[in-house]
Amino acid sequence: MVNQVVFKEVVMVVQQQSHVEGLTHHRAAVNGTELHYVSAGSTGSPVLLVHGFPETWWAFHEVVPRLATRHRVVAVDLRGFGDSSHGDGPYDSATSAQDLHELVAHLGAGPVHLLAQDISGGTAFRLAATHPEDVRSLTAVEMGLAGFGLEAFADVRAGGSWHIGALATPGVADLLFPGREEELLRRWAFGPLTATPDAVGPDDVAELARAYAVPGGWRGASGLYRSMLTEGDELRDLAATRPLTMPVLAVGAGGGPFTAATLAQVTRGEVAQAQLDGVGHYAALEAPDRLAAAVLEFVARVDAATAPPAPSSQG
Repeated sequence: MVNQVVFKEVVMVVQQQSHVEGLTHHRAAVNGTELHYVSAGSTGSPVLLVHGFPETWWAFHEVVPRLATRHRVVAVDLRGFGDSSHGDGPYDSATSAQDLHELVAHLGAGPVHLLAQDISGGTAFRLAATHPEDVRSLTAVEMGLAGFGLEAFADVRAGGSWHIGALATPGVADLLFPGREEELLRRWAFGPLTATPDAVGPDDVAELARAYAVPGGWRGASGLYRSMLTEGDELRDLAATRPLTMPVLAVGAGGGPFTAATLAQVTRGEVAQAQLDGVGHYAALEAPDRLAAAVLEFVARVDAATAPPAPSSQG
């Protein structure tokens, strides 16, 4: 039963990482790698949070406590990100999806309410499509999918971003970015791509820069962007044969209706929508209160609709 889940992992300490009251750090050996995650909350249905780029679990450091008032919450560093393993890989979205499948089993927490954002879209979609038993609901935040328009963001001639090609080309990130992590995040990612003044502060930038500055710190992002440029046909085939059947919420912010339009193409039922107006691309960092409120309302509806009937009092 979901309300009897106990997360089965020994608490560990991640050296030099910023501290958040009420969150505990853990490691789990899954699928030939080691994932770092944080957890909070002791009651309610489980929620699994998956970051995008240039992020780690830290993107949710203000969202987790808000969700943990009603739920058991895990925020994970994908392989090659943050304090998870940065070994030789592979780092494609299919491998990361298998990591999450094994993490859910390791935690004894399934099915989970899955929230994923940005470049983790391919990973989350693969998990939900191939292991629907793991996913009670899917919340997609500022998320696209290869094969459904996401590749257009790599076309700099049409307003796309330079970083996709730089990350997807083997060796370029390691050549250009080491030693420049904090400046890159501060002046590029959390400058023009945010819409909420001062929402992403110096402590946020410092923590994320710390994570990308470790040896191999760009491997996870590079792998997921390479997947994005190559997996379109595979994801279209997967959507045609295994469309999503669980409840789905699309949360738009700076990208407007793009997430909802994407999810509508891969989901069998209706896609619920929430739009965070006045917020840039990094919704979890810019508007944690509004994002958490939207997630709590959606998850409560899903839980109410899927709760087992109460035992009859009649003999």
